[in-house]
Parts: sequence; C-alpha cells; structure tokens
Amino acid sequence: MASEIKSVSNPGLSLNLLGQKDLARLHTATLEVIERTGVRFPSPKALDIWEAHGAKVDRNTQIVKVPGHLIEGALEQAPPIYTLAARDQAQDLPLDGNHVYVGTDGCGVQVIDLYDGQRRPSCLQDQADIARVADYLDEVAFHWIAVSAQDYPAETRSLHELRVTWENSTKHVQTESIYTEAEARAAVEMAVAIAGDREILRHRPVLSIMQCTLPPLGQDGGSLEAALIAAEAGLPVGFMTMTSSASTAPATLAGNLVVGNAEVISALALIQLAFPGAPVFYAAAQTATDIRSGAYTGGGPEDFLFGAATNSLADYYNVPLSMGSFATGAKEPNWQAGIDNIMSTFMASIAMSDMLLGVGLLNGSRIWSYAQMLMDCEIFDLVRHMMHGIEITDETLALEVVDAVGPGNHFLGQKHTRKHMRELWLPKYMDRRPYSEWAEKQDGAVDWATEEAKRILETHQPETLDRHLSAELQKIISSVELA
Repeated sequence: MASEIKSVSNPGLSLNLLGQKDLARLHTATLEVIERTGVRFPSPKALDIWEAHGAKVDRNTQIVKVPGHLIEGALEQAPPIYTLAARDQAQDLPLDGNHVYVGTDGCGVQVIDLYDGQRRPSCLQDQADIARVADYLDEVAFHWIAVSAQDYPAETRSLHELRVTWENSTKHVQTESIYTEAEARAAVEMAVAIAGDREILRHRPVLSIMQCTLPPLGQDGGSLEAALIAAEAGLPVGFMTMTSSASTAPATLAGNLVVGNAEVISALALIQLAFPGAPVFYAAAQTATDIRSGAYTGGGPEDFLFGAATNSLADYYNVPLSMGSFATGAKEPNWQAGIDNIMSTFMASIAMSDMLLGVGLLNGSRIWSYAQMLMDCEIFDLVRHMMHGIEITDETLALEVVDAVGPGNHFLGQKHTRKHMRELWLPKYMDRRPYSEWAEKQDGAVDWATEEAKRILETHQPETLDRHLSAELQKIISSVELA
C-alpha cells in the first residue's frame, strides 16, 4: 500500500478573490436568472419534484423557474462536511474545508502508449493500469475514471471502469461516466458490495458521482435521474458546470459565473428537495472560448481566476468543491502544460478547493499521458509545499545558529541544519544538474517520468480485491448487459 496521502492542509497562504458584497451580488443575480429565465430540466422525475415544491414548471419546454427562497432553503439542507471513504480506511478523505486533494483527470478518449509512445484510442486495460499507478502515487488522493473503455459497450463501459479501478486501487473512486438510471442502480449495487451493506455505504461512501450540466442553463435528463438514484443511496453527488465565456456564457467573467452558478445550485437544490441532507458538492471547470477558433481553451488567466472564484461561491453555499485543474490545452507535456497546470493548481489550492481534477490529461482532457501524470504530481507537491507558507518561531529564526557560524563560514555542519535540511523541497523531474551533464545525456523530465511510470506499473501491486467480490461486481454488470 502507498504511504500517507499528500494533501494541502493547515495552509499558511490564502486568497479571497471575491468579497462578501461581490458574492452576495453574484448570488442575487443567480437567483434572478433561475426565477426569471429558468433552467431546463429534461427529466419527468425532476419536473415532478420541482412541481411538488411549488416551482413554475413548463412541461413543453422542460424549463423550470424557481423562487429564490426555495433554492436557498434547499441548499441550507446540504451537509457542509462529510468524508469520501476508501477501500482502505486509512485513505479516507475528510471534506472539511481544511484539505485540498488531487485526483486523476477524466474522461479521456486517447492514450499516449507508455511503451511505444504512439497515440491510440483508450481501452479498459488502460483504466486498470492508470488506477494501479495512481494507487502508488501519494499525491493522488482519489480516482476520477481517467479514460473511456472504448472496447466495451457504451451502456455498461462505465461499470467495467469502476470494477477495474476497485480491483487495482484501495483509494476513493469518483466517476463522471454514469449517465442513466440503470447504470446508477448497478453502480450503487457495486458500491454496496465493496462497502459491505447499504447502511455501511451510507456512512462510508466508497463511490461518489459527478455529473455535468448542459450550458447554458441546462441539465442532462439521464444524468439527473442517475444523480437522484445515487443520492437516495447516500452517495455524494456533484454537478459540474463547464460554461465557456463568449459561447455558452456571457463574454464577461462575472456573467460566466452567474450562468454556471445557476446550473450548479439549481441541480444541488433539486437533490436536497428530493433527499434532504444528502451529501452534495459544487463542481466547476469554467473556461473562455478561443475567439479565433471557437475552441475550448483549457488554460489562461480566465481559467485561473475561475478556479479561485468558484471556491468562494462553494464556500458561500457551505458545500465542498470539486474544481477542474490541470486541464491543459497542450498537445504534449511541454512548457504550455507546465504553465497551465501550475497556475490552475496554485489558484485553486490557495483558495482551498477541496478536490482538484486532475492529473494526467492533455489537449483539454482528451489525451492521457503517464509522463504528464507524474509531472502533474510534482506540480501539486511543489504547490503543497508553497502553501505551508513561512513559519516564524525562535527555532526557525535560528539566531543562535547564526551566532555560532558567524561571518564567512557555512551552516552545513550544524545540528540545526541536519535537523531541518529534509524540509527543503527536492524535485524528481525538474532538472537541476550541471549543464555539462545535461549536454552529455540530453534527457529530461518526460524521459524520467516515463521510466518511473513503467517501473511503478511493472512492480506495484495494490491490495487485491477478493476474487469473490470481483465476481460479484461482474455479476452485477452482467445483469445490466442482459437486461
């Protein structure tokens, strides 16, 4: 089993991008949009819930207009703190507002093969391998389903992805690939099997569900109904907006925040109306449209500001946040990926986002790269160390040591140095070698990270899942395939 999970905790740095007046204004504007313009909920079950609670429902357009007090009252039912459970209880993740955890990214459709370097469609074995490498890495606290199992039928591939992730890791699993009620029911049954029984699962949710909204101001019907099934079982449920300035949201950042916020809090309110007190989380990955091509950018100052602003909104509603981070638009591990990922990670971490998504993907979350995965982990570790800030105490000021060494000498032989030297951060993939050594070898971070990924994959064996339990998971999946 991997050693203790690394996270940002008890930070020495913090950032409040938006003041309370700004947040209140964003909230008021959001409620005005939900009540006056409305949000589309293309699900009969969702429409029934809204109608039963007094919202204005148009069955033809499937647009719901909800009074602000109803949204606010529902959100007050959401628990501010809960735990994402893991197969290994020592790797449970308390979402208490004082930790920042990083997960893998998802749901990519291509993989840069670890051995031949060629780009190809992703398959189920890729997800199993990625889960095993992620299980080893201390920086990775939980799994998103990283890549799509395109060699399996669309209607059950998400369940196979869950199965192989549990078979290859003891960490918490969060999936963004459950889109139907049937899949959700099967996923709940699989989680029950992992947890032991339904009541244990309710208290120790080993699975959480993330759904995407359909901007602007829309939801996906299948995702809504899957989320309701998950929430009924006690699984944490989140909704992610991916509004893009100038295309699926206003060009202005504040306008983008309002549209995305309306999508997310209306969905979270629905869950609370159906199942008061169900664990929910805010999820966001807003961006800006590249006005030259219309493409999703996956990086830039807008993304970084959204990372901090969305955390302020989640705090305003007193729910945990899952924040899109690391989602570089770079096509390969390069300087662009480094800039995108360190800036997005730093901004989201300094605002204390609970969950960061996530390491390993390139080209706007389409292409999986093991080298990028490991370099992203180094970025998170670097940011984690920065977040400690600078401690000022008699011990750290070290005046007695300075007196003992005096002018013109060095501190290498001091007991104080031996005591604290291992607190200094050391990179694995940043190149600090002499120029002559680099010139001779002409290798670097991508080479080293690729070789380390190979070593992990070839040597690391997580705690195995009981074969009878694996068979039970497969039996649940088969029941869906035969239905």
